[in-house]
Amino acid sequence: MDPVQLTIIAVSLVLTALFVFLGVQVWLILKEMRTSLQKVNTMLTDATKVTGTVSEGFTSVAGLVSGLKAGLSLFSAFRGKKGDDHE
Repeated sequence: MDPVQLTIIAVSLVLTALFVFLGVQVWLILKEMRTSLQKVNTMLTDATKVTGTVSEGFTSVAGLVSGLKAGLSLFSAFRGKKGDDHE
């Protein structure tokens, strides 16, 4: 065989091995990205549940505060009438 043909064959084999190695590495990187994205998705789902729970708590607290305000205004209305009776 001619030395040029041997050189071409050797370069072709080296390039083939490099491309196979790079292909496997890219596949492993994509697999790792997939698992990372799944974990991020799980965390976002959990965060959505937590924020929903927190917003329900704030809604309950807001209802409690408005009830207390109504009770205090009723109490102050009765208190004001007592003051008017004594004068």
